[in-house]
Amino acid sequence: MSKPSSLTRRAARTATVALAAAVCATAMTTGAGAVVNGTDSTERYPFMASIPLTAPAAGLNDGVCGATLIHPRWVLTAGHCVDPAVGVELDGIVRIGSPLRTSGGTVRAIERTVTHPGYALGEGGGGANRDDLALVRLDRPVGEQPVRIAARPGRPGTPTRVLGFGSVVDIASVADAVFASRLQELDTRRGADGECTPGRAGSTRLCTVSRVPGAMACNGDSGGPQLQRGRGGRWELVGATSGDGDTDPTCSTGPGLYTSVPAYADWIWKTIHRYD
Repeated sequence: MSKPSSLTRRAARTATVALAAAVCATAMTTGAGAVVNGTDSTERYPFMASIPLTAPAAGLNDGVCGATLIHPRWVLTAGHCVDPAVGVELDGIVRIGSPLRTSGGTVRAIERTVTHPGYALGEGGGGANRDDLALVRLDRPVGEQPVRIAARPGRPGTPTRVLGFGSVVDIASVADAVFASRLQELDTRRGADGECTPGRAGSTRLCTVSRVPGAMACNGDSGGPQLQRGRGGRWELVGATSGDGDTDPTCSTGPGLYTSVPAYADWIWKTIHRYD
């Protein structure tokens, strides 16, 4: 979808829900139900997952990160969502397929987390996170239908949609986050690399622009899905919420930055096959 100790507005936007202690990871995501100026979900997303967490050093006792079911026993999230260096403490469960943050769906225990070997936080919290992905293995398979990973991201201008349970308000401190109780969605588009601050977007990071004024993902949305329509109009996974796309301090006023999931498909499937 939060970060270290006391998030500055920028950290709040940049790191996404979970973060803590004194590291400014990249957070991103939103308000009023999760995504800032998003709307309640308009359809069922059986692959949407949430990972409850806390960040005690940051005063966060009821946080969340987003995740996406890509295999009956695996969800994909952001690397910084499971990084203890940012002060995150996972509750040890994942909730799958519910439009509600704290009830419904299928709940499974976390058996294992595998962070991409190249993962690193943006320097000083000001740059883009690198290889910001992690896989979470569930203790048992679930019956919900996983989403397909897109073969490639659409070209700039392609309509996309982001989902999350993140903070519904722009915040100066993660302790002030107000997380959505119901899943939020926001219609977005793939932006050109130049629409984000130079050096942030590229082949592995997608610049994402809201199609609604004053809206974008925020704290707590980290790790959640960015979707695009594939064959037959079905949703495909193209991105995972990672951070902010520019240097503006608030979630709602600028582009978002999403890890390109198709760029990591080989690592994802090799990892899953290794542990299954």
